[in-house]
Amino acid sequence: MKRRYNSLNEYFKNKYGKRVQKITLDAGFFCPNRDGRISKGGCIFCDSRGSGTGEYGLLSLKDQLNRAYALLKERYETDLFIIYFQAFTNTYAPIDKCIDLFKECLDEAKSLFKVVGLAVGTRPDCIPDPFPERFSSLASYVDELWLELGLQSINHRTLKLINRGHTLAEFIDAVLRCKRWGIKVCAHVILGLPGEDEEDAIEMARVLSALKVDGVKIHPLYVVKGTPLEEMVIRGEYKPLELEEYVKICVSFLENLSPEVVVHRITGETKAEELFAPSWTLRKSVVINSIERELERRGSWQGRRLRLGLSQEELCPLVER
Repeated sequence: MKRRYNSLNEYFKNKYGKRVQKITLDAGFFCPNRDGRISKGGCIFCDSRGSGTGEYGLLSLKDQLNRAYALLKERYETDLFIIYFQAFTNTYAPIDKCIDLFKECLDEAKSLFKVVGLAVGTRPDCIPDPFPERFSSLASYVDELWLELGLQSINHRTLKLINRGHTLAEFIDAVLRCKRWGIKVCAHVILGLPGEDEEDAIEMARVLSALKVDGVKIHPLYVVKGTPLEEMVIRGEYKPLELEEYVKICVSFLENLSPEVVVHRITGETKAEELFAPSWTLRKSVVINSIERELERRGSWQGRRLRLGLSQEELCPLVER
């Protein structure tokens, strides 16, 4: 681990000896938190693109693959790629339809370039049985098979406030069932949600470590124009984190996260024209460098402060008494 945290880039370089790049696709799925099955409002921070880029939404998957590959092969010196279904809830459809679509896309992608992995973003309450078993069969197509589950928070009051429409229980259930079938799970979390503080972030890292998730994506809460969250900021009901606050909370999160968990990202951003606040989220390199400097200042690293219960050595004196 060259960095003070177990980054995705280092994970891939250790495994393949080179960079692996994600190709992000929009398969046209929607979300039960928007169509009325759970809610019609969606999460308070989510825009109309459902966390996707919105760039390829009108193109076929084949056209998306061709365009993305043409751009990425020039920008990055790699010939290894992971297919990533990002926008909305990519398991919100009949299981057969989902699996057939993933297979079709992998076959198409493999005719163009070397595919080492598949990552599918979804909600923890949209993983019905027997989806994990069926999804695990795709391991014969790729080396890396990931389900990226949007958790955001472990606090049930926060989940209700941000209108997630699920609880921690659904997340735990989905993780356990997916790992039973050898599927790697990446949890998406947001730091700086309304009403939460550093202690909430630390406990979330501990819970994810106890669950032995394989990866985590850490995002600051940024405010997108036209969302309910923007209205909360305007009304004075929520104040976005300053950069220094986010860095402090993020580093404390990392210190309490198992070093075995691969950190897929430690910040996130949206397009400048769509961002309401805070402006520092647009400076990705500044955020990453600030986090690395704070880890160095503390003389710390991922997992340094993780502690789950007493050790056998600590328990023995108590028994002897």
